[in-house]
Amino acid sequence: MTMDNDMLKFLKEIYGAGILFFYYMKYIIFFGWPLLRYGLAYKDNIIMNVLWIFCFILFVKDLVYRFVLKKSYCEDGSCSSFRKK
Repeated sequence: MTMDNDMLKFLKEIYGAGILFFYYMKYIIFFGWPLLRYGLAYKDNIIMNVLWIFCFILFVKDLVYRFVLKKSYCEDGSCSSFRKK
């Protein structure tokens, strides 16, 4: 059984949109949702709760990569801040 070309293209587009969404929105959701819930008495929303948990996991992953594993998303010599002059 093989996937149709259009379906595969659609899944790739959804995957790319998800990556872009969470790359830019994870910190806003992670810090903003508790502020809305407890600071501004926003009503409970299960979808936002699930998004917040997912953003929390991404936030912890970023912390572990940066401070525990000391890894960078850049390959050796590809980031301008790490280049030797």
